[in-house]
Amino acid sequence: MTAPAGSEAAKRRGAARSSAPDRVTATLSLDEPVGRVKLVSPGRAAALEKLGITTVRDLVNHYPRRYLDLSQVCTIAEAPIGSSCTLSATVHAAKLKRPRPRLSLTEITLVDGTGTLIVAMFRQPWLAEKLRPGMIVAVAGKVTFDYGFKRMINPFLDVLSEAEGAGGGAAPRKVEGSIVPVHGATEKVPVAIMRNMVGNALEMTQGMLDPLPLDVRCRYRLMSRGMALQCIQFPKTMDEVHQARRRLAYEELLFLELFMMQQARARTKGMLAAVHTVDGPHLRALAEALPFTLTDEQQRARDELLAVMGSPFAASHMLFGDVGTGKTVVAAHALAAAADSGGQALLMAPTEVLARQHEKSLSPLLDAAGVTHGVLTGSTAAAEREDLLERLASGELQVLIGTHALLEDAVRPARMTLAVIDEQQRFGVDQRERLLRKGEPAGLVADALFLTATPIPRSMALALFGSFTLSYLRHGPHDAANRTTKVLAKKDVGLAYDAARAQLEAGHQVYVVCPLIGKSAEERDGLAVGGGRQGDDEEELAFPCVAIESDDDLADDDITAATKEAAFLQAKVFADYEVGLLHGGMDAASKQDVMERFSRGEIDVLVATTVIEVGVDVPNATVMVIQDADRFGLAQLHQLRGRVGRGEAPGEVFLVSASQTEAALARLAAMERTDDGYELAAYDLSLRREGDIMGNRQSGAGVLRLVNVVRDGALIECAHADARAIMEADPELALPDHVALAREMRLLFKNDRVGAGG
Repeated sequence: MTAPAGSEAAKRRGAARSSAPDRVTATLSLDEPVGRVKLVSPGRAAALEKLGITTVRDLVNHYPRRYLDLSQVCTIAEAPIGSSCTLSATVHAAKLKRPRPRLSLTEITLVDGTGTLIVAMFRQPWLAEKLRPGMIVAVAGKVTFDYGFKRMINPFLDVLSEAEGAGGGAAPRKVEGSIVPVHGATEKVPVAIMRNMVGNALEMTQGMLDPLPLDVRCRYRLMSRGMALQCIQFPKTMDEVHQARRRLAYEELLFLELFMMQQARARTKGMLAAVHTVDGPHLRALAEALPFTLTDEQQRARDELLAVMGSPFAASHMLFGDVGTGKTVVAAHALAAAADSGGQALLMAPTEVLARQHEKSLSPLLDAAGVTHGVLTGSTAAAEREDLLERLASGELQVLIGTHALLEDAVRPARMTLAVIDEQQRFGVDQRERLLRKGEPAGLVADALFLTATPIPRSMALALFGSFTLSYLRHGPHDAANRTTKVLAKKDVGLAYDAARAQLEAGHQVYVVCPLIGKSAEERDGLAVGGGRQGDDEEELAFPCVAIESDDDLADDDITAATKEAAFLQAKVFADYEVGLLHGGMDAASKQDVMERFSRGEIDVLVATTVIEVGVDVPNATVMVIQDADRFGLAQLHQLRGRVGRGEAPGEVFLVSASQTEAALARLAAMERTDDGYELAAYDLSLRREGDIMGNRQSGAGVLRLVNVVRDGALIECAHADARAIMEADPELALPDHVALAREMRLLFKNDRVGAGG
């Protein structure tokens, strides 16, 4: 029976029919230019572009930096001194001051009937004109007491209402129960305008289609995408923020995992995978020639590696190994397996120091296994280079170790079946792919083995390398307690030099590491408050993001400091010993000469910059003194200290710092507590602000803006497993349930490639 034309059922059917195109329109509007959003003028669009916001999608995904929970506000009288809090009050006055010629200070006096609060906003002079008496504002920050008043320095500040009546005595309006989002903004697009524009963008996209399959959303009880965006942008409770973030973080992870798996599949499409023999004569000879017994971890990593190399599918294997855990000996088995299979292997390292060190370490093992090998770098003599390339092209040379020189077109192996990339994060995506393509002339997809000494927790590894198989080496053959670390104030550096002299007298050697050119002492200690941003705090300013990714980055070495330090130590501290100097400004031959002299014991004290971070193996070196240690990240400090305690003698590391910042000293204290690189990595990550976790050069990681790898380990495991299951069932993502998923993934990564190693 047909329902009457005016019935409720007919109306609902009509609404359903009319809503279908609206849902499509809402979804397509995500990729409209941001200028289509109400309030976004051409000038504001240009300002938004500087924040990376060019489309409606970018705007709705411009998540709040934090929230002012005004359900928990206190009065000025109740505000606890020495703690952080949120309060709302009335502007009594706002005055611009200039305590120094190039330093502006806007001093804002707030009142609420219970007391007075003085707010100091550095380098934000426009606030003196923007804030007028009678305005109601919310502020959140740490409360101090000075000169008779409670104060806040550079808190988050948001205008809740315009002036209500004349003068500064208007009572604050009631704001209990509201959550105010605080978005990243600019001078031309202040926080309040940004909030309104985000709201307008959400209205444009209301009713958008959800790309996640329904069964996935039901399994994890996830919000729809539209609801999640509404709740994370304009929540009514903080629980809504939590649920919205869980949904959107899962989506980010699933897209990234699927993309990496599709990229890995594309690399092997239409080509044969190199299947390696994993029980051949070269491997057996290598095992018999080892001068030591492999640890249980090394045996497990070797077996996992050989298993994927012996499978009928192209291997992409990542070997994580803390400093001194024996990654090289595990990799040697892969090189021998390539030789047993009639193939060749290329091993690429980021620096010549490291490439030469690999040749030194691997040479006796490969010789014993009957595997031919050579080393090619930028400083290799022309005649030797020509000979190596001829032997490689003929198939006579089975293993070639080198630097970026391996990427040159002239390097043409006859049958490359294995590519080994050490410290893979130091190479770009294109560089890694270029090395892997060296096997294509033989019609083969070479197996890929990536090595890294950077300790990365499993959850982060899955997020960054979801298409890889993974192995871990956490413990070295020597007892970790063999090395001790101590933090010293600058004034106590003599204690470190006393320990160094004692070791020199015992016949050992010493490293002295000089800092990178970085933040000034004022900036490093969090004293330069402001910088034009609301809410900068001591912890953020004190946390350095220093990393060495390639030889090019050694331009940041403080060569002057290293040179002066070497001269000072030679003249004043270690006059009876030979002091050498090594820094990134030296040519390759000079670096190699210094390292060889240090290895032979001709240099007693090596003053160096971070060029010694990896690839230096001098077991006789037992003391390391790191100057201005607070300028380095924890992972880098851990790699640096891995240069001592590599032999039978115990190692001593001294971290010297002039910083008085509590956060910086707490980070350094973690180095004293543990020698476990993975524990340090987890601690380091726990200090990062949400969204900074993936701050690295891994392509694709930039989509993970809501993921915290310390907190979200279970979410990452689920997304990885779900992506694997989806790819096994529908590798082309062509089924109806996956079409929207595939479209969103393509849009997200349209200008990105993860590629090999990423």
